Amino acid sequence: MLNTKANIISQLQKAILLLQGFKPSNADGNDAGLGIIKQAFPNSTFPLGAIHEFFSTGTEDSAASFGFIAGILSSLMKSGSPSVWVSPSKIIFPPALKVFGIDPQKILFIQSKEPKEILWTIEEALKSDGVASVVGEINEIRFIESRRLQLAVEQSKVTGFLLRQNPKNLATACVTRWRVKSIPSEKGSIPGIGFPKWNVELLKVRNGKPGCWQMQWHNEKFELIQLPIINEEIQQRKIV
Repeated sequence: MLNTKANIISQLQKAILLLQGFKPSNADGNDAGLGIIKQAFPNSTFPLGAIHEFFSTGTEDSAASFGFIAGILSSLMKSGSPSVWVSPSKIIFPPALKVFGIDPQKILFIQSKEPKEILWTIEEALKSDGVASVVGEINEIRFIESRRLQLAVEQSKVTGFLLRQNPKNLATACVTRWRVKSIPSEKGSIPGIGFPKWNVELLKVRNGKPGCWQMQWHNEKFELIQLPIINEEIQQRKIV
């Protein structure tokens, strides 16, 4: 009887993970190029068809998040599918995306000043199964609105990224929550010249293990430059 219950619970857990975008590691092998960070996710697999939230406290941190997300997009777009980037301003310099192996012509940039229009555009783009991913810059979003986005990607299997600067509400239905900060890069004795480097904090991951890593973009992939901080230290910071 106990074995039967355990098997049922195990099967239910696997079914829930599939609905949340966590495919078995041998399903498609896509780890979004994140290297060691993939160990934080269930099945060591980056969740596709899910909403990932990045929040920052200033323009510099937002720029760091842009770069880190671009590194993930470079892996997701290898299938040949385009991506959509929705924002309130033309802050992205498209040719710079080539550093991350992305053809800027493969990204549809959409600008709108109205938060309601941005949210509507993000949701409609996420419903399209013809794109690899959707990036949306939106500071405030209610839980019910974020839930609609998550339901949309569960149907389309599109991967969504929300970039939020100084948000007041952190209660969302996102599968992961990140905070990315840039750290000095250098080449030889010249500071500021070298590979992009970040301090990457995975603050929340559904059914996974939060952590913190220092990473760099080198040879068209993410590389670890410092051993990760263990989950207990993240919990001690009381960051949710």
